[in-house]
Amino acid sequence: MAVPSADRKRRPFLLSLSLFLLLSALLVLLVLFLDSSAQSLPFLPSRLSAPSPHPHQQHSPTPIPTPASSSDSQPDGPAAALVKAEENAPATVAGVSGPSDPSRPVDDSNDAAAVDAAATGVDAAGVDGGEAEDDGAVAEVRWETCKVRRGVSATDYIPCLDNIRAIKALRSRRHMEHRERHCPVPPPRCLVRTPAGYRLPVPWPRSRDMIWYNNVPHPKLVEYKKDQNWVTKSGDYLVFPGGGTQFKDGVARYIQFVEQIMPTIQWGTHTRTVLDVGCGVASFGGYLLDRNVITMSLAPKDEHEAQIQFALERGIPAFLGVIGTQKLPFPDNAFDVVHCARCRVHWYANGGKPLLELNRVLRPGGFFVWSATPVYRKEQRDQDDWNAMVTLTKSMCWRTVVKSEDINGIGVVIYQKPTSNSCYIERKTNEPHLCSKKDGSRFPWYTPLDGCILPSAVSSSDETSNSPRLWPERLVRYASVPDDSATIEKFDADTKYWKQVISEVYYRDFPVNWSNVRNVMDMNAGYGGFAAALVDQPLWVMNVVPIGQSDTLPVIFSRGLIGVYHDWCESFNTYPRTYDLLHMSDLLGSLTKRCDILEVAAEVDRILRPGRLFVLKDTMDMIKKMRPVLRSLHYETVVVKRQYLVATKTFWRPRR
Repeated sequence: MAVPSADRKRRPFLLSLSLFLLLSALLVLLVLFLDSSAQSLPFLPSRLSAPSPHPHQQHSPTPIPTPASSSDSQPDGPAAALVKAEENAPATVAGVSGPSDPSRPVDDSNDAAAVDAAATGVDAAGVDGGEAEDDGAVAEVRWETCKVRRGVSATDYIPCLDNIRAIKALRSRRHMEHRERHCPVPPPRCLVRTPAGYRLPVPWPRSRDMIWYNNVPHPKLVEYKKDQNWVTKSGDYLVFPGGGTQFKDGVARYIQFVEQIMPTIQWGTHTRTVLDVGCGVASFGGYLLDRNVITMSLAPKDEHEAQIQFALERGIPAFLGVIGTQKLPFPDNAFDVVHCARCRVHWYANGGKPLLELNRVLRPGGFFVWSATPVYRKEQRDQDDWNAMVTLTKSMCWRTVVKSEDINGIGVVIYQKPTSNSCYIERKTNEPHLCSKKDGSRFPWYTPLDGCILPSAVSSSDETSNSPRLWPERLVRYASVPDDSATIEKFDADTKYWKQVISEVYYRDFPVNWSNVRNVMDMNAGYGGFAAALVDQPLWVMNVVPIGQSDTLPVIFSRGLIGVYHDWCESFNTYPRTYDLLHMSDLLGSLTKRCDILEVAAEVDRILRPGRLFVLKDTMDMIKKMRPVLRSLHYETVVVKRQYLVATKTFWRPRR
């Protein structure tokens, strides 16, 4: 049949159009393949995804895995309701998007090929030039897993606390020297293994009451404290009922009892910062969070297996430390309250130096809450301990405010530190003597404990001169502290800067779902402005003031925040995989003058949880040095506004 004339005229046009569309499609594919801003084709979906939402919004949820369906793996009793709540309330992963499930259990034998299945790339929100200039370089580093000595867990390695060779060489362990820092030289450049079956932690606030057993697979404390309601194992979980040796009716009732017998303690207003010595699994600090109190829970890495690791996995502030022969890494006059519930510290030992160290870190007018058997038991040993404490506290001018027992017969005594030096001057015997310059360095970093009393900064009896403002007013008000080089102008400028940057950049442009961030560390905290700007988020910040930087930690404590001194050329006193976000601002340049960037990266990797984030705020030169190193660790990285490197740790571990 003859083809109509009109159809014959359309054929060349249709053929030309088809060829044009085909060539256009081929050209687009070629451009995408050669585009330097795309590191590899598998990551294109995440790079083209929608911007990260505002912190109060949610990503499409990735459910937290539930236990196996068999009945024997499900928690029973009080944990059952918590498990059901978890199953019905899925949570997302900070900085992670895509169809894969990074919260599934992973083995530490995962190789590089398994990374894409374990965690996808971060969102491209806020990326504005850093990626386009990047050549995709990866540092040529042969990473290996840390090889530890016998008696040290390969998955819980803390270099400065697990230095077995140095510990064996100690001449004495009488004063807990073996629990103090003994750092290897040079610092390790290895990676810590991940426990078999590790998964993303249970999100806050459910994590306060239950955590995945495989993340912290330590059963000793469960057995050791089975009659004291500290922690129990229930199916795939460790459950924390809120009990303790001294908390017969639960820690919440204990906290209420303390305020009843001492109303002026005023949790959350007059009392904001607390040091809990010998904290156990940190339930005391965990429940004080409900009262707007931030607690530094402190305990050594000892036979009470992994108690600080339990605390951090629960999302409760905690730090590994011991009152042995050296000062704690806190400034003078730091805490509003120091607490000890049967913490097994011989306060009057070694000439009373342990209690004198508490006196140093307790602010004038602050309280020491002591709940221990010498307070209420009548056995001879307890009475001897009590009499020794009476003698020592009187010599230190501590006033016994109240001594009481609860309905279970558990006794509590509360002492108050004086606000002025008048009592010290009026003592008949100048023992312990007041500290002076001849007593050595006051800076608490590898410094021996004092055998003297830290005098007050004022000689008058005016209590208000030594008392901080009430919370939350103190957060934004500058308060001068002794030997402080800061000014109100510097303080206000730092506070204003971080408030603006976090609101306009971190919340809007970062590929971070802030609702999934709980444990945060500011590795160069300055005046604490970063933490102050995040105070309304359901997270807490460990403010670290590096050795060699301006001593701003007293200012941080004066505003009702917590922190420590540290040297980042050494390992930090925490377990591996305990922080969701590490934040380093303008520190890397000075730090790498003393130690290698690989050592810094290895410590960042040790502390950071898989699937979580490291944020580097620095110059592009520093970012270009750190980024290839992080890529060699298989981190996913983006650059935001040419001054922020945001890197997500994957589940990758080397086979070696």
